Amino acid sequence: MTDKFLLKLYITGHTPRSEQAIGNLRRICDDDLGGRFEMVVIDVLERPQLAEDERILATPTLIKELPPPLRRLIGDLSDTERVVLGLDLRPLDASPSATHDEPNSDNQSNRGKTE
Repeated sequence: MTDKFLLKLYITGHTPRSEQAIGNLRRICDDDLGGRFEMVVIDVLERPQLAEDERILATPTLIKELPPPLRRLIGDLSDTERVVLGLDLRPLDASPSATHDEPNSDNQSNRGKTE
């Protein structure tokens, strides 16, 4: 079983919002995942077909492909706690009670959404 995370961050150009999302994601990955992640940054201006294939409607959008389940978050990822919970980045030994309070998994996928 692999515990490596595959994270794809879709951005639009090298704007301050895009750079903020990249920095926030790197910080979260370093703090919570150590070396157990692969982060791919995709500029939709340079690779529009990839964005279309993934149905990216807004940027920045983060997609966690591995490990399952697939998760999507939209925004600059500045709310660390929401990103960690929304992507299920809690270590296996962490208390699961924080995520069991919500019966609807759709709520969890919206936690990283910021305005």
